[in-house]
Amino acid sequence: MTSAIDDEVRTDGAPPKKPTKRQRQAAAIAEAASGSMKVLLLKIVLLGIVDAVALYALFVLVGAEQWIVAGVVLVVAAIVNWIYFSKRKLPAKYLTPGIIFLVVFQVFVLLYTGYVAFTNYGTGHNGTKEQAVSSLMASSLQRVEDSPTYPVTVVDRGGELGLLVTDPDSGDAFVGTSDEPLTEVEASFDGDRAVATDGWTSLQFADVLNRTDEITELAVPYSDDPNDGALRTPDGSSAYRYISTLEYDETAGTMTNLETGVVYSDTGVGAFTSENGDQLLPGWQIVVGFDNFVRAVTDPRLANPLVYVTLWTFAFALISVASTFFLGLFLAIVFNDMRMRGRKIYRVLMILPYAVPSFLSALIWAGMMNESFGFINQVLFGGASIPWLTDPWLAKLSILIVNLWLGFPYMFLVCMGALQSIPDELQEAATVDGARPWAIFRLIKLPLLFVTVAPLLIASFAFNFNNFNVIYMLTDGGPRDSNAPIPVGFTDILITMVYKVAFTGQLRDYGLASAYSIIIFVIVAVISIIAFRRTKSLEELN
Repeated sequence: MTSAIDDEVRTDGAPPKKPTKRQRQAAAIAEAASGSMKVLLLKIVLLGIVDAVALYALFVLVGAEQWIVAGVVLVVAAIVNWIYFSKRKLPAKYLTPGIIFLVVFQVFVLLYTGYVAFTNYGTGHNGTKEQAVSSLMASSLQRVEDSPTYPVTVVDRGGELGLLVTDPDSGDAFVGTSDEPLTEVEASFDGDRAVATDGWTSLQFADVLNRTDEITELAVPYSDDPNDGALRTPDGSSAYRYISTLEYDETAGTMTNLETGVVYSDTGVGAFTSENGDQLLPGWQIVVGFDNFVRAVTDPRLANPLVYVTLWTFAFALISVASTFFLGLFLAIVFNDMRMRGRKIYRVLMILPYAVPSFLSALIWAGMMNESFGFINQVLFGGASIPWLTDPWLAKLSILIVNLWLGFPYMFLVCMGALQSIPDELQEAATVDGARPWAIFRLIKLPLLFVTVAPLLIASFAFNFNNFNVIYMLTDGGPRDSNAPIPVGFTDILITMVYKVAFTGQLRDYGLASAYSIIIFVIVAVISIIAFRRTKSLEELN
């Protein structure tokens, strides 16, 4: 194969230039990469792994009836194979992995968060309406007084428990799980008891004892009609029929309490609701539109915590960026002075806080700031009882101090590199013109410094706006605001408040937390866009 380099012709009629050694090596590598059998085999193996994963995902998605997602997986797998088996898609071969990871871990997460923000997803509204009906009927089961005894064998299928039931009247065998009603199967019998069936593993007595809690909680629907009740076993060998005190009317969309006569209807709020507003939980997930966003900013119980948490979030981010930048800049100027001895040692010491994981440093500081036995109170203040982490204002100050400790080494390194990149000729020319050191720094060095540092300051603001680690590890957002209806504290920033709304407390409102997340995203995006546009004015300095 002749390299393109060897075919190069001089336009001025002169003989072709002899390729350099590096050019010949590059041509050889390109030729080997395009035609090597080993590379082809490696490509086939890697694509085979990708196709196997895609095929497994398709089986799972089709089984779950997720047709749209399954279609997307199929199309992506086909495109990947087409790109990597083609000889002309070289740029796409490098871009495809990055694009796939970007879509999966960034775009999909953002879109899914946006979707959840428009639903009532949360505690009591986690599943579908069918799952809610099944759960309600199962939670209100009562044993039928004259129920016959059903011989059962506890069976397992991939970790899912089921009951292999023998009908005492007909002698037929049935199997079912908490999600699947009893279905007739062929089984092996020991006397009048079905003991095994294909596709299931019968549990031994010791296994039944080890999983007693799971087995006693298991309720297998008797039929497709939830009103027919379910079978439950107290000992793993005999089951009895239970009937729910609730009656479900699928046609009318109602749930009736047979003991009280109260009728609960599907009013479109994701739960069966009575005329006086009482709801039966769990409910089901529905799309609620902009209700979460409206509730976040108009509900007085939520709006008040949102206001002061937002103000503190901005203050925390701005003060953190300003304090870390100016301290880092000051130290960079000091240690950039050629007259200082031992500069290299000092530089190493300055970046030590940056080398320690932030969550570990925050935990150490939390221990040192303990009111009763912390190092700061006991040693530095002679046994004083200063509530560094329990007083609202001191807790804010403590967080700013710790974040300054964690953040200034980064700014120190950035400013050190930026200062060293400024040509010495500029300072020498200004000195010759009679400019004083402060004027040189303010009018020459600082503007040139901002050309390099401004985008990093914007990124630092975005990072501190969502700086979860230092808040969570140091104060956990505390001290707690007892007047707030959501679990929020005086040092919580928006991201930690979102975490608490979603994952702490008795009621976990994922829809509201997702709405807050979208609000945070919009705020940071708008500020970043405005800030980056303003930094364009600094480009003229170059």
